[in-house]
Amino acid sequence: MTKDSKPARLTKKRYNKELHRLQVELVKLQSWVKQQKLKVVVIFEGRDAAGKGGCIKRISENLNPRVCRIVALPAPTERERSQWYFQRYIAQLPAGGEIVLFDRSWYNRAGVEKVMGFCNDEEHREFLRTCPDFETMLIRNGIILIKYWFSVSDEEQEQRFIDRTNHPTKHWKLSPMDLESRARWVDYSKAKDEMFQHTDIDESPWYVVHSDDKKRARLNTISHLLSQIPYQDLTPEPVELPPRQKDDGYERTGLDKLRFVPEIY
Repeated sequence: MTKDSKPARLTKKRYNKELHRLQVELVKLQSWVKQQKLKVVVIFEGRDAAGKGGCIKRISENLNPRVCRIVALPAPTERERSQWYFQRYIAQLPAGGEIVLFDRSWYNRAGVEKVMGFCNDEEHREFLRTCPDFETMLIRNGIILIKYWFSVSDEEQEQRFIDRTNHPTKHWKLSPMDLESRARWVDYSKAKDEMFQHTDIDESPWYVVHSDDKKRARLNTISHLLSQIPYQDLTPEPVELPPRQKDDGYERTGLDKLRFVPEIY
């Protein structure tokens, strides 16, 4: 394979096999996080349609929602706009034994808010100054912080936007903000470069995920995430089911008194 050539796309069979293997490992990681009362924060950032949501879904779909929680905050309210910028994100941080997956995070200020003019230049500069200190403080206080940037090409993002316009269940994913971000591709690139310059620090580095191939991006991200948190296999021994309680003559409610869902299928 030459330097500029692309690897062959994963077959569906291989992808599903690897995804299953990695998801089993995620369950083991979850048990370790819970037992050790670790506090884990994983940030997913990147352009619209870069594949963040699909990756988050594959990470979380077999995990206990009481342990692994997804945070995707809406636009701030008027009250939240008057708060310290990081305040509403602090409320979402994990307690011991929890994993929080941020589907976009405090880095909104360095991306969409900067490009779309939702914050002024001084607010943006202040964010870039204080964000490294904020994250270092979180790490000093025992939070494991992992940051992923999903990098998608202009051509691939364009194709995904087109696919969304033609897909009956994905229209909601294409917002006016997404269309505006498409029109401001260069502005977003400049904002991302400036953000990396200030916040890609040794204590809290950015990990870039090539996401033109969604399947590879998901597998690579999950594999990397597992490598960032040393864990042990706490899988319990197989459970022997106890015998079911014997019937002591109890008579169940008549079926004619129950409301059933119509069996259309």
